[in-house]
Amino acid sequence: MSYFGNLDKVKFEGKQSTNPLAFKFYNPDQVVLGKTMREHLRFAVAYWHSFTANGTDPFGAGTAIRGWDQYSGMDLAKARVEACFELLNILDVDYFAFHDRDIAPEGSTLQETNQNLDVIVSLIKDNMKATGKKLLWNTANMFSNPRFVHGAATTSNADVFAYAAAQVKKALEHGKELGAENYVFWGGREGYETLLNTDMGLELDNLARFLHMAVDYAKEIGFDAQFLIEPKPKEPSKHQYDFDVATSLSFLQKYDLMKHFKMNVEANHATLAGHTFEHELHVARINGALGSIDANQGDYLLGWDTDEFPTDLYSTTLAMYEILQNEGGIGRGGVNFDAKVRRSSFDPIDVVYAHIAGMDSFARGLQVAAKLLEDRVLTNVIDDRYASFKSGIGADIVAGKANFHSLEAYALQNNPIVNKSGRTELIKNILNQYIINV
Repeated sequence: MSYFGNLDKVKFEGKQSTNPLAFKFYNPDQVVLGKTMREHLRFAVAYWHSFTANGTDPFGAGTAIRGWDQYSGMDLAKARVEACFELLNILDVDYFAFHDRDIAPEGSTLQETNQNLDVIVSLIKDNMKATGKKLLWNTANMFSNPRFVHGAATTSNADVFAYAAAQVKKALEHGKELGAENYVFWGGREGYETLLNTDMGLELDNLARFLHMAVDYAKEIGFDAQFLIEPKPKEPSKHQYDFDVATSLSFLQKYDLMKHFKMNVEANHATLAGHTFEHELHVARINGALGSIDANQGDYLLGWDTDEFPTDLYSTTLAMYEILQNEGGIGRGGVNFDAKVRRSSFDPIDVVYAHIAGMDSFARGLQVAAKLLEDRVLTNVIDDRYASFKSGIGADIVAGKANFHSLEAYALQNNPIVNKSGRTELIKNILNQYIINV
């Protein structure tokens, strides 16, 4: 059965094409800076948005028309697997990602839930073997069920902590079985509502204990996936402990976890934290912790996680500029479309159109970012701006040779201080020219 209308595989036709089911910029075999676009971008489809979400919002029921929704229970879970691999083949995308509760329903007991998961994981494994598709990452949903009302690893209830550990244990086993290249920890409810009833110290200590247990168990079973933390400042928790990349890095450093984790940076989470996407990528990169990205965008007029498909070429260009400068590029990570079609885009083909738009946007961003690096446009600007630290007293500062005595002596010479313009508007104009003309 076809859930997307027996579509042919989407192919690259170039920017002059008017075919809505063709790529205008994403040419998977095009070589950019020594690697193909396919290798640079490592696109992934997010199971939860593309196959589980139905368009429900706080003010209305779901609107999505999905052929698999004619089924229920395990039959629905099996149909979603078929739909997933159909879409991967249409888009020629190599990877997908899922939460455990996306792929199989919960049972009345943990044992029954695990049995449901085992059945679907076996079916996914068969489809992966038949198609060559791969699992970018998996994770555990420890935020939807009411048991997690006070959190999972940061809960006030030890029984819930134990349940969460059992759930992640199973998820790690399934990750190994499916050859997941990464495993993501997103603390959906790892935060607090008010300090009036919260022991923050205990909660953070317990979160660290939980992550160390996960690291130990992954080693025990030989699961060598890259572990990722996905920062988010709020929603659903009022104060989440993984507020942004810098906060998450501080936590990892305090609890001796830095060597085990990198960041899965999401664009919409960055803007909710009051940052740009490229800021979060940059902070992760310069700290050696950029592991993967969730590709989407938010609406600046709305204050929540809208998870729109990325179409902002400025954002994708600056994101790829950071990724290309990261050691090894995106490495074992990828560009996962943690994005959903708008509630008014309810036809199955809208999911295809949306992914094409996102893939083309990142492909264009890759092209422009590569040209910016090749021409050293921003590199030269930055080198020139900080030239005073390349010689004289500036070089002494950088080399660690200066102290307050030597710096005071230098300042007392009363040499005129001459600042240079940052040329911000000129630089942005040049960026516009590259986005338009490359």
